[in-house]
Amino acid sequence: MKKTVAVALSGGLDSAVAAALLKKKNYRVIGLHFRTGYEFGPGDLDPSMPLSRVNSWAHRVSEQIGIPLEVLDCSEAFEREVVRYFVDAYRSGQTPNPCVVCNQRIKFGLILERARALGASTLATGHYARICREANGQFWLLKGVDRAKDQSYFLYRLTQQQLNHAMFPLGIYTKKQAREMARTLDLTSFKERESQELCFVRHPTYKDFLSKRTEFHSRPGLIVNTRGDIQGQHQGLHAYTVGQRKGIGIPGPTPYYVIRLDKEQNRLVIGAKSELAATECRVTHINWIETVPPEKQILAQTRIRYRHRGAESVLTPLDPHTATVRFSKAQYAITPGQAAVFYQGERVLGGGWIS
Repeated sequence: MKKTVAVALSGGLDSAVAAALLKKKNYRVIGLHFRTGYEFGPGDLDPSMPLSRVNSWAHRVSEQIGIPLEVLDCSEAFEREVVRYFVDAYRSGQTPNPCVVCNQRIKFGLILERARALGASTLATGHYARICREANGQFWLLKGVDRAKDQSYFLYRLTQQQLNHAMFPLGIYTKKQAREMARTLDLTSFKERESQELCFVRHPTYKDFLSKRTEFHSRPGLIVNTRGDIQGQHQGLHAYTVGQRKGIGIPGPTPYYVIRLDKEQNRLVIGAKSELAATECRVTHINWIETVPPEKQILAQTRIRYRHRGAESVLTPLDPHTATVRFSKAQYAITPGQAAVFYQGERVLGGGWIS
């Protein structure tokens, strides 16, 4: 009997190629396209038009591949779990990572649940990552072979149960190979170009998006240097992130960088690049992919943002979900709210939020 696999068709080329690969490998494949409620921009006169375009793309791809399709309305859950988290993080003076939350709670939460209800044992996505199962039945999340596209960083919050029902068909391929397969199969993407931006921010910038939210209120405040000297005024801390250089608007003999967002006093702290350097941070709400969290210090490479190469570090557990990370060399722009993900070679140990 064929194994049934559901594929989350997001609108991009990668998920379409993943579905085609699974069909070619003789799986019974079901396409699941989910609506977030943000498929159209604020300037669209007729919001139904972009939605119909997305739906027609999903149906066209499913017909090309020869698989059934179900369209799910996840707009309420997406608003509750992802968008509100995004807004609340900025409101608290942190820099969020909504893709991590979406993978955990929407794709491998709500979508996986629906896939299981339809008889699928597994949910596949177009992520560039891999899964390995040990002889004892434990699962490991591994980097994708394409280091430039590796997306394991965004998947670190998946649990053993979620990994048991997850599949990443593109993890053993490069992005170039995926594009070639798409060309051979004549598959297209709904998205006009591969975007590095957030899928729900259809405004020019995330700052414009936040300004339209009724529950979000920006407050002007002072810009100060690390000595506390007043340098100017900001229009809202949400417009800045640690390590930012452009857009501060304060002239100086050398470029200023955002050093810290002081939420308590509503102050933007700026300084020289050297003042961004730090050798230690605390990470909270850690998800350890191994079932038993470590009880003593371990060595790991820690990535403090997606494009960070990872740095040698010592992790010291403070409790099962909190650890201190000490880097062997100073790191720049360690940003509260971003994910710190721990690796040993190819393997993802887990990760959490920089506090």
